Amino acid sequence: MKNLTALSLKIVEQQLYVLDQTLLPQQQQWLHCTTVPQMVSLIKNLQLRGAPAIGIGAVLLLAYRALQGDSREQLLQDAAVLRAARPTAVNLMNNLDTMLAALAQPDFVAAAVTCAEALFAEDVALCEQLAINGAALVQPGERLLTHCNTGGLATAGVGTALGVIRLAQQQGKAIRLWVDETRPLLQGGRLTAWECEQLGIPYQLICDSMAAMLMARGEVDRIFVGADRIAANGDFANKVGTYSLAVLAHYHQVPFYVVAPRTTIDLACPDGGAIPIEQRAADEVRGVSGAFGQTLWAPAQAAVFNPAFDVTPAKLVTGWVLDSGVYNQQQIAAGVLQQLNY
Repeated sequence: MKNLTALSLKIVEQQLYVLDQTLLPQQQQWLHCTTVPQMVSLIKNLQLRGAPAIGIGAVLLLAYRALQGDSREQLLQDAAVLRAARPTAVNLMNNLDTMLAALAQPDFVAAAVTCAEALFAEDVALCEQLAINGAALVQPGERLLTHCNTGGLATAGVGTALGVIRLAQQQGKAIRLWVDETRPLLQGGRLTAWECEQLGIPYQLICDSMAAMLMARGEVDRIFVGADRIAANGDFANKVGTYSLAVLAHYHQVPFYVVAPRTTIDLACPDGGAIPIEQRAADEVRGVSGAFGQTLWAPAQAAVFNPAFDVTPAKLVTGWVLDSGVYNQQQIAAGVLQQLNY
């Protein structure tokens, strides 16, 4: 297998390494990943996160296991285990389906390696095209807002929504970025802010609850978010809090865009109501943990509701920034996603 390098994943001398995102921004620690249970743990604990990155990590591991001599039957069982690691992010399922086709080939080891390398390269290319398509929407001097983390940490390439923002900055458009902290796990504060500093993107970190005031004051010109699954009718699931932003943007007439590659589209899912929403551990809401340790600010037995994602209906979306182009509500309602034959 070729050496491959992304911000959160890498292959070095046929060995797979994952950057532990739970330790950012204080520590950068690479974990050597060799087994399926280990990968499942990394995904469930958000040490590897971001819908595209999860899908790429899973297929890279299967290719590695094939090179280690695992049988076709074992690899098929492993693929089923990996598929269940996170229920909402459809990139994982889509990439595994592609890998299953490779594993059906007579020389399944070579096919698995070729498949994993191709999916990695595809994600890099898709991210580049997303950035081009989305950055064309950004006007000089605009104040943008984003939620959660959608940069290189979440993909094999430059990212989805943050990739758009990154290119707009590189084009000299003198943008400013509002970064939602993204409760309860603070992916905006820990990860997006860290990436912005690495990239030289001027940003200000805000609590999620501050976005409404900024929009009311006319200090947000455009919003870009990512997605973990886009249904056939354009509804999409993303990190919880995205729906709130969409409602606020609609009320304040702020353009609201979702940015995602083709691997995030699920045509078998008719609408947002059919998207499974992952429920996560109560302690994520009762307090906070990271490289600094753990702190509880609520009673240890407080009852908690903790969905990892929410669903934004298509009627609140200004545009869908895909690798094939930017589409409006009328085009999505007319079935453009089905016509693209993803």
